[in-house]
Amino acid sequence: MQALTEIGTVRELWRYPASSLAGERRDVISVGSETIDGDRLFGLVDVSDGEIARPDREAKWHKVPLIRARLSQARQLEIATPQGDWLPAPGAECDRAVSAFLGFAASIRPFRQKDAPDYTGLLTAERYRKAPIHLLTTASLARLKALHPEGAADPRRFRPNIVVDVAAIEGSFPETEWIGRKLAIGDLLLTISEPSRRCGFTIIAQDGFDHDAAILRNLVRHNAHNFGVYCTVDRPASVGVGEMMRFV
Repeated sequence: MQALTEIGTVRELWRYPASSLAGERRDVISVGSETIDGDRLFGLVDVSDGEIARPDREAKWHKVPLIRARLSQARQLEIATPQGDWLPAPGAECDRAVSAFLGFAASIRPFRQKDAPDYTGLLTAERYRKAPIHLLTTASLARLKALHPEGAADPRRFRPNIVVDVAAIEGSFPETEWIGRKLAIGDLLLTISEPSRRCGFTIIAQDGFDHDAAILRNLVRHNAHNFGVYCTVDRPASVGVGEMMRFV
């Protein structure tokens, strides 16, 4: 019989229906063998050249994480710019709203993938998908806050799927030391495959916190550029907030 060691409980669950746009916090997520249901189905592109949004690389995209995205019960993407109403996407009205907010012509488009929603318009190539799950602990968030007290160590900077409440360990980003270990969260079974190497997205302002280059500088200096971990899926299942996470 496999031994189980409890390490924490699920505090937050997230999916990101549109790449680079703000995520959608959930009470439950359904995790498949390759991805989370409803995660990263759409991209935002520059109409002039088809370039996909890269807030980590170009300043023209820095306002993109301020645009909210969600899926309706009917799995219709809806987006909202700051102070704007929710609009169905893709579509001309939402593209006009996004373009006005960004200051250049932009368009929401589905990724070219087998489970993309029904759509007869233009598609865009999917950005790389590093792993099905990105997991982050509150212990690592606490460590970052201790290193940079004046900064906002907000999970939204790092776009995790699962945030686990774990007791802080002084001087440690604990999940970085778990590479190769197996985790069980309810019926979900994961293998921690590699650390998550951070990029310039982490420093960009979002709703509630400002641009802060010191966030990334501290991760480079104190954790070899990493924060959180990627996981592969050994046994798919749904996961809810409050479920216990255990080492297997």
